[in-house]
Formats: sequence, C-alpha cells, structure tokens
Amino acid sequence: MSDNKMSEANKSRRPSFPKRAIVTAGMPYGEKELHFGHVGGVFIPADMMARFLRDRIGSENVLFISGTDCYGSTIEVGFEKQKDSGKYSSILEYVESNHNKQKATLERFYISLDLFAASALGEAGEIHKGVSAEIFEKFYDSGALMLDNAYQFYDEEAGTFLNGRQVVGRCPISGCKSESAYANECALGHQYMEQDLINPVSTLTGKRPVLKLVQNWYIDMEKYRAALMKRQDELRARDNVRENLIKVTDEFYRDPAIYVKREFMPQVESLSKLPEYKVTDDEKKPSVTLTFSCLADREKACELLNKNDIRYRTGKTIVPFRISGNGGWGIPVPEKDGIAGRTFWVWPESLWAPISFTRAALKNRGCDENEWLKWWTDDDSEIYQFIGEDNIYFYGIAEMAMFMAASEQMEKGLRLPNIIPNRHIFFMGNKASSSGKIKPPMADRLLDFYTPEQMRMHFLGMALAAKSVSFSPRAFAPEDAKPQDNFDPALKEGSLLTNVFNRLVRSGFYSLQKYFGGVLPRGEISAEVREKCDSLILKYEEHMYKYEFNAIIEELDLFVRECNKRWSAVSREAKDDAGAMGRLLVDTFHEIRVLTTLFHPIAPVGCEMIREYLRVPESLWSWDNIFEEIYFFFDDAASHEMKFLEPRIDFFAPHESQIKK
Repeated sequence: MSDNKMSEANKSRRPSFPKRAIVTAGMPYGEKELHFGHVGGVFIPADMMARFLRDRIGSENVLFISGTDCYGSTIEVGFEKQKDSGKYSSILEYVESNHNKQKATLERFYISLDLFAASALGEAGEIHKGVSAEIFEKFYDSGALMLDNAYQFYDEEAGTFLNGRQVVGRCPISGCKSESAYANECALGHQYMEQDLINPVSTLTGKRPVLKLVQNWYIDMEKYRAALMKRQDELRARDNVRENLIKVTDEFYRDPAIYVKREFMPQVESLSKLPEYKVTDDEKKPSVTLTFSCLADREKACELLNKNDIRYRTGKTIVPFRISGNGGWGIPVPEKDGIAGRTFWVWPESLWAPISFTRAALKNRGCDENEWLKWWTDDDSEIYQFIGEDNIYFYGIAEMAMFMAASEQMEKGLRLPNIIPNRHIFFMGNKASSSGKIKPPMADRLLDFYTPEQMRMHFLGMALAAKSVSFSPRAFAPEDAKPQDNFDPALKEGSLLTNVFNRLVRSGFYSLQKYFGGVLPRGEISAEVREKCDSLILKYEEHMYKYEFNAIIEELDLFVRECNKRWSAVSREAKDDAGAMGRLLVDTFHEIRVLTTLFHPIAPVGCEMIREYLRVPESLWSWDNIFEEIYFFFDDAASHEMKFLEPRIDFFAPHESQIKK
C-alpha cells in the first residue's frame, strides 16, 4: 500500500520532517579516548537520528558532523602530563593521536558521521579558524560584545595567571554540593563569576590564588534576555522538546539573587550602600533570598557582602558569557579596540564549530563555499544537537544568544538548533568516575564482550530523555556482584536482535527455500498484518519526531515477539498445506520487510545483510516506499529468487564470548 492510499486521518496526524538536516553530537575533548558515556549517551542516539533522516528525506539532504575539541585548558593540562614521557613532541601531535583513537572507536560502533573533524587539525581546522574570526566580527558589529575588567585567578607563587581548569573549589550556586568546581563553571554545568568560587585552590602550587582584574571580551547576555525568554515560551509550546531542557534553562531565567543565612540578615540590613533588593523569606528554609533587578546590582551587593564577611550563595541567572581568554592554547581573537593577544575561550568556539564542520563537509562534497547557508538559514532546514545534560546551559542558552547576535549581521539569520539533552548514564549504579572503586570502561573495551549492535540496542533502550540510568554490564561487574542466574542487563535489548528477530528472519528464509525454492509466492497480505505493520510505522515515526528512542525499542520488541508467536502457532498447522504456508510467508515477509527498514537506523549491518539476502535495492530503506509490499522491490515478482541462506547463518550474531563452547 503506497502512502497515497492511506486514510486522510492517518495522513493528517503524521509529523513532518525538514527538507534538509544537520545532526551533531557534541565535541569530545581531545585529551583522551572516548568512554562509554560519550558513545552511549550522545553518539549512538545521534547516529540513529542521522540514519533515520537519511532514510526519511534522502542521504544527500543530511549531514552528520562532529569532531574533537582540540583547544582549551583541559588539553593543555593533559599534554603537560604526557610531555615528560617523550611520547609527544607537540600539543598538536597529542590531540591528533587522541582524535584518531576517537574516530576509530566511533567507526567500530557504526557511527556514520559524514565528517568527524578536529578543531585544530587539517582543512577543517583551518576553516574553523576563519569562521571563528568571522563570527567575532559579527558579534562586534552587532554590539553584542562587551569588554569587562573581570577577575582572573593568579598564582603568586607560580607567577602566572591560571586557566579555568587550573583552579578548583566549591560551586557557589545555591543547592549545588559539587566540590569539583573550576574558575567559572562546575562539573555539573553551573555558570558563575570567578570571584564567586568558594575556597579556590591553584592546581599548580596547592595555594589559594588571588584575583586580578583582566580585560576580556564577553557576550552581553542581558541584551538577548527578552529574545531568549520568547524562544523559551515557543519551546514550551512544542510537543517534541525534552522536559529537562525546559526545566534546566528555566532556572537561568530567574532574576539575579543572593541567598543569605538568616543569622546574617541584621548585618545585611545595616549596610547603607547595598543596591535595592526584594526580600523573600520562607521560614522553612535556612536562607533568606535577596532578589535584584539586574546583574550589576547583584555583583555590587556581593562585593559589599564579601567586604563585611557576610556568607552567602548566589542563584542561577544569566551572566555575561566569556568569549576570550589571556593567551594559552587557542584560536587568536582578532584585535579590536586595542585589545590584542587574546585567544577564544574553548566553550564558545566549540559551539560554532558545527558551522565550520558543515562548511568542511560540504567542501568535501564539492559544493560551493556558500552552500552552507542553505543548511543553516533556510526555513526548511533543521539542526539537531545531541548533548549531555551537564551542557544544557552552553547549548540551550549561550549558543542561542550567540547565534542571535551573529544573525543580526546576516541577510538571513541562523536557524536555532533543536537541543536534545540526554540524562546521565551511571556505571554500576554510581556516577562514572575514573577514581571510583570500579573503573568505568572506555568505549572500545565494551566490544571485547558485546557486539556493536547489542550496545546500540541497549543504549537506545535507556530512557535517557526522562531519567538517569545505570549501565551495569555483567562483563564488568565484580565477581561478588554478578547475578547468580547469569542475567546480563546489557543484553536485555540486544537479545531482541540476536534471538527473536534473528529467529523470525531465519524461519522465513528457511521455510521459503524448503517449500517454494526461495521464490515468494504472489499473494495478498492479510488485512490484520497490514494494519499492524502500518500502525507500527506510524508509531515509530511519531517517536522519532519526539526523539523517544526507548519507546521505539519497546514498540519493536512487542511487535517482533508477537510476529514470532504467530509464526510458531501457524507454521505447525501450515507445514502440510502449501497454500497455508504460502499465505503465512507472504504475511511474514511483509513483517520482515517493514521491520528491516525500521531496524535499519538501529542495527545497520545486520539489516544490510537481510537486504542482501532479500536481493532488493537500497530503495528498501526509503520512507517514500515505507508502506509498499515487498513485491514492489522485485524486478519480476514471479521469478524473484532470494539469496540462499545456508544452515546456521545469523543475521544478528551474538558476541563470540557469549557463545557456549
């Protein structure tokens, strides 16, 4: 049944997808290999989206891009630790080595990037430098930039300014207990001013650094506050925006506030020069809230409280977003207003890197240098950014403001990306940490015990849109913690491929060979099977539109198991009746045809193998043909012979370590 034969009711409720799409998957830092969270929490969901969109709107209309984040203090620190070993002669050699390892890992998990670049390497790196200068000029011309004599930490004993990762302390944001806070951001993604960090310590000397005023470029975030809040209301009205994106960003749109312990309030009230504020006093809470009309008033209040030794915590709000830093390993910032010798801070530079990588990818395709504008500015284009929840502030707020600023200097403004944040993946029930009792595995290590498609199924089956989930692979559990029944949580979803779907496909091929010589008899698909397949397709499409990947796994699980039950029940009765067996195979191969297309973005290698044995063209994947019968793909339905399936051939084989000897 082709799409135009569907009911008008079904047509009207189908979601729409763009004409052209960019998919990105964050940017892993270039100081190490990829751990399981990088791959499972970001790249695999992004890859499923990219593969689906290629099937849905055409591969020529999809760009899946990412790359290694090569700059910044994290890279400098990592290189310094390795430099004395003599393994690397330069920081570029260091990041290139890690970039190559990251790229190889992604390929092993079947991550189908059109371009996995590196922000400091090769042609993409050169393009990125040029784009960074262009973006800065747009910020400057739009009036989005502000020079601020902001504080920066200085280690007097070492005689040097400290980069962001060379200072550690306690996060000043109220309610946050993170002790892994850096100069102006904590490990949980909270943003604050350097002077607000609690108990700062230099990682160079272990001493408390001092604060010195240093002039740097910032995005004036308050200039875009109204536009950001308008977009927030638009996102709230959509039906495919993740709840945690709204929840986290909402917190930063609060007015600037300070939380003061109740016992200090008499001292606060005695301060005559304190800017005007509103008091909120909830007797159930230990602190009183002081809310200010603007950030400048709150910062003035913080200075006064500090001078008078009054303890306080700050609340989340929009603060100026730093663009530049004082030298170090980074892309040079163009000289403006006599300010020279600055480099771009790594976070903003990494946020516009997808534009650079889009240009590089299109250049690889032989496109015109302005082709990227169609992808980033046309109304029928969309950008999908998959990120970890910790980075919501950067992508969901800072990036939006920067793109708004750049758009003011463009004939047609940049499309604001769809941000798709995933919650945390814990390891064995705890937050993954290399310093923990049980060391979390690097991504490559997983493939010593599991196949890539088993891992893809498992990570996609996690409900990361709604909650943090524990990754507890039996192969990495301590002996005393392994389940007694040999159950492996990491194989729960993968068994749908290796056992259930694999069995259905094999049963279909072996029976077709036995009864009909590999040629599918011509027949009508039963109304019940057609209706169930069409319903599955529509549910799948709706879940993809809403990025509900775990719901897709659940729908496929229920459907495949039902198909197997029907096969088992009917095949026993049909084995002596050629007509009944023919009708069963017609229905079964329609189910296989639909399921193979729907599984294609999830388990691409096994599905390609099924297509090879079906002997049908790649048009099988196209959603233009999603409701067609399998005969549609045959050159001659009467004589189309499928490839012979030898005994004991698996389309989705388990890992060799899982096979009992």
